[in-house]
Amino acid sequence: MSNVHPAFEPITSAEIESLGVRVEEYRHRRTGAQHLHIAADNPENVFLVALRTVPEDSTGVAHILEHTALCGSDKYPVRDPFFMMIRRSLNTFMNAFTSSDWTAYPFASQNRKDFDNLLDVYLDAVFFARLDPLDFAQEGHRLEFAEPDNPDSELVFKGVVFNEMKGAMSSVTSRLWQTLSKYLFPTTTYHYNSGGEPADIPDLTYEQLVNFYRSHYHPSNAIFMTFGDIDAAEHQAVFEEKALHKFDQLHKTIAVGREKTYLSPVRVEEKYPLPAEEPQDEKTHIVLGWLLGDVTDLEQALTAHLLSGVLLDNSASPLMRLLETTDLGQSPSPLCGLDDSQRELVFVCGIEGSERERADELEQAVLKVLEDVAENGVPYEQVSAALHQLELQQREIGGDGYPYGLQLILTALTGATHRGDAIGLLNIDSALEKLREQIKDPKFIANAARTLLLDNQHRVRLVMTPDTELSARSEQAEKARLAQIKASLTDGEKQQIVQTAKALAERQQRKDDESILPKVGVEDIPPELPKVEGEEVSIGGDHTQKVSRYSAGTNGLVYQQLVATLPEFTDEERLLVPYYCQSLCELGLGDKDYLQVQQWQAAVAGSIHGFTSHRTELSNLDSQSGHFILSGKALSANQAALTELMQATMEQVRFDELPRIKELLLQTLARREQSVVGSGHALAMAAASAGFNRAAADGHESGGLQGLRQLKALVRSLDSNEGLEALAGKFAAIHQKIANAERQFLLVGEDDKLDGFTSALQPLVNTGTVAAAGAEAPFNAHKVMEMWVANSQVNFCAKAYPTVPMSHADAPALAVLGGFLRNGYLHRTIREQGGAYGGGASHDVNIGAFRFYSYRDPRMAETLKDFDDSIDWLLSNKHEESQVEEAILGVVGGMDKPGSPAGEAKKAFHSALYGRTHEVRQAFRRKVTEVTLEDLQRVGKTYLQADKASTAVVTGSQGREAGLALDLHEEKL
Repeated sequence: MSNVHPAFEPITSAEIESLGVRVEEYRHRRTGAQHLHIAADNPENVFLVALRTVPEDSTGVAHILEHTALCGSDKYPVRDPFFMMIRRSLNTFMNAFTSSDWTAYPFASQNRKDFDNLLDVYLDAVFFARLDPLDFAQEGHRLEFAEPDNPDSELVFKGVVFNEMKGAMSSVTSRLWQTLSKYLFPTTTYHYNSGGEPADIPDLTYEQLVNFYRSHYHPSNAIFMTFGDIDAAEHQAVFEEKALHKFDQLHKTIAVGREKTYLSPVRVEEKYPLPAEEPQDEKTHIVLGWLLGDVTDLEQALTAHLLSGVLLDNSASPLMRLLETTDLGQSPSPLCGLDDSQRELVFVCGIEGSERERADELEQAVLKVLEDVAENGVPYEQVSAALHQLELQQREIGGDGYPYGLQLILTALTGATHRGDAIGLLNIDSALEKLREQIKDPKFIANAARTLLLDNQHRVRLVMTPDTELSARSEQAEKARLAQIKASLTDGEKQQIVQTAKALAERQQRKDDESILPKVGVEDIPPELPKVEGEEVSIGGDHTQKVSRYSAGTNGLVYQQLVATLPEFTDEERLLVPYYCQSLCELGLGDKDYLQVQQWQAAVAGSIHGFTSHRTELSNLDSQSGHFILSGKALSANQAALTELMQATMEQVRFDELPRIKELLLQTLARREQSVVGSGHALAMAAASAGFNRAAADGHESGGLQGLRQLKALVRSLDSNEGLEALAGKFAAIHQKIANAERQFLLVGEDDKLDGFTSALQPLVNTGTVAAAGAEAPFNAHKVMEMWVANSQVNFCAKAYPTVPMSHADAPALAVLGGFLRNGYLHRTIREQGGAYGGGASHDVNIGAFRFYSYRDPRMAETLKDFDDSIDWLLSNKHEESQVEEAILGVVGGMDKPGSPAGEAKKAFHSALYGRTHEVRQAFRRKVTEVTLEDLQRVGKTYLQADKASTAVVTGSQGREAGLALDLHEEKL
């Protein structure tokens, strides 16, 4: 183990060869605080401190505390040190999370000075938070008059978390999970919504918040977790000096107990809101959930994961096959799978797009499949393929979403939270070996299915049916509650509400002394953008094609892509290409049907999928090119088998499985509909930009709201066999063009294997007879003024302005301007004062659009005005160069953020494919560091002109009137 600080004692350690790390566990002698250190040869160091938080109601106390703790501490008594540090840092990750039974504060940085700064601020925020009542009012909830200084005006609830959870619970998937948890866990903390139910959040008092902080935010209840190349003892010295030496042992154990088990299954029915104009037919969700056992029992947890994989991994898995093909519903439930984030494992399966009267039939069908598995088992090949997928997940070095170190930390956190074997959750190689032996017994999976599911009486069947009046009733109940509160207020209490609003507004306008916070500056930025080196070689005979290959530490995995230049498509084909891509790897190949292909894929590949990418030219937004990519990954030993699978996909795909094609489109539609509330800001920005150029319009038509509307129409056309046959024919025509287009290849793997991998790609070479797409017809640019009405209790607002491509001299300044406006104006007005969960601005050089946005926003007209006012603020106020520096740090930090070894190689290749070479990106980065305040004001005045603005809002039925008053044209999904 590493050198240990005297304040800590070593507990245990383990080398984990498959992850290339050493894990060390320590305990703080005085308080009992746990420290788990993952030592790795990786300069991206990660810190996380987690507190076990166990709410006993749905007021959102843990969630609101997470927000409020970041609003100032003893050492840093400024209003918003967390958001201030985001812009004074080169962090690669910085956030805070509230889970169902823990609250965590993580960050990551590649810069040691920056890491030390953030660690100091985080430790003080967590253990010495000020918890100002005004911060509780801002972040949690408060009563305020619609006209803040007029006690005769309407009373309303406000608060960031209050509005965030209104948005979160607009998601049917979130509501479904929360409702299922309520019944699966009748007595423990998971019965409650740790994020907070909007109806319950106003019940939380400031005193309750402070008491929860005192009892839960103590080192004795804390888990410190670190990753990277900083020694454990160095971390411990900081923990001790900055925080731990001030605490004694807390003689109270905070833990989640085991749930009381049901003696027989429970069947319940609840409602969820649906907009009044939407038809209610086939909108019911039916799910079955089981409580399986303790998450800290590693062997049982891995057996449960394997069983879940065998039952649900792909379309050939017995339970997934039922859920995808049954006539009882449209598609499998988004909850399907195993959840291991809580004290006890939860297994869920079910369908959406159903009717309540079909619940008995579905339940019996599911139990019949499980009975068949328990009686007859599953072929060894399928079980082995599911175990193969578990091994791939264990071996793969991630880091393209969250930092890799944070992914490992979060994997171990569940075990640490429940005082189990946290190291064991990372070091599963021996457990996998044991499973490999156990599955040789044909009864192993059969017995697991019987023990964990069939004979398990702790089962809940939840039927959630749509109710077109529920939103109106909830809104009315909130108004009645507020009216009742207002009627009971004395004049003095009314004046207190007015005074609180005034005090909060003054506090939000106050300029704090940011100099007390540590910072990095432009001088701390590394001079060079990290470079990933690759090489180009050729394969093929008479017709050679290029292989771009990259040596990377992939831990025994290989990543390869077939990259074809997109050919000319008809307008109809162009709209269908995304759905062709989603279907390509889900259909039969040659004499194999899609079920056999799914088994083939699971046996040899970690993943295989098709997609397209498009970019505009560096200097011309009206000219874009695109590529089709067939992407796969596998264990190195399976590379030849992966190549064979990719070859069959391109040469033998079948479009004659018509029911399967319809099934896939229904699943795609369900996923797209569920994603609207979670990504409403991105959808609104895409809609607002759609009139600028063809590239922007394509984004709106493929992944945006226009695309969702077109997908709905496409699905309706498939009710007849003729419609399906016609679509299959169009998919086949698209495939014929792509299969014969010119190709090149991307290969990422370990250096000593690259030559062999390259040779094995030979079968994928084609003659490339179809030419690339030619110039597109001129685009009719136009302004957008739209309101898209969805199933949402909150708004997502966007305003966009046409700008310039990446090579233009103003592009670096426009990139910096987004952060400048967010940091200096939008964060305060939209989030702090307006109560939205988020808001900001950014520049998209690929489509030449500068875009403002808000996320989970209770306001509409006021937010759109805030966008405009931020431009006036930019042009008319006096600003400091330090504000420019902070915005520059944000842009550079985003450019320098590392991914996984394979992800970095892929990014380098695909950037260069469209002319964004390392040299081009390096030059852009250098120009970003040279941006001045005068540059920002100049580009703001040049491009952010009112008559050039386009506006789009995603809202619910409650926002329709406000949207129409703004002359927004209503668009229906």
